Amino acid sequence: MTFTDSPKEFVRSDTEKIVAGVCGGVADYFDIDVNLVRVLTVIGAVISFGTVALVYLAAWMLMPLRG
Repeated sequence: MTFTDSPKEFVRSDTEKIVAGVCGGVADYFDIDVNLVRVLTVIGAVISFGTVALVYLAAWMLMPLRG
């Protein structure tokens, strides 16, 4: 059995970004709308009292930029 498709990379987006491209990279990886990810990130940051914002910052530092 051979696979022609390589696995998707979990990287920040260099085109769909407002701050760092984390939401764009997540949206690309899961093949969903980037605006949905952005809205869910903001709602999650408010509901979690900033925990999601810390996860966003960690992802910004750990996820490589596509390129």
